[in-house]
Amino acid sequence: MQQHTTVISLDGEEYLKTIDAMSRRGLSGAVVYDALILACARKARAERIYTWNLQHFRMVAPDLAAKIVTPDA
Repeated sequence: MQQHTTVISLDGEEYLKTIDAMSRRGLSGAVVYDALILACARKARAERIYTWNLQHFRMVAPDLAAKIVTPDA
């Protein structure tokens, strides 16, 4: 089975848009990093998003909740 990784990055506008959205929601700290990860996942059109922090990820991106799972799922 061949495995690969693709690096996804945000441009300046995408980065600032994500930070601004978190600020408008009154969110700060580590959850902002979660939001940036989710912005990359959204940009990549990820089929699954693996995390041990389901609560934060689903709070930040409820529209992606069905795709957000723990690694053991």
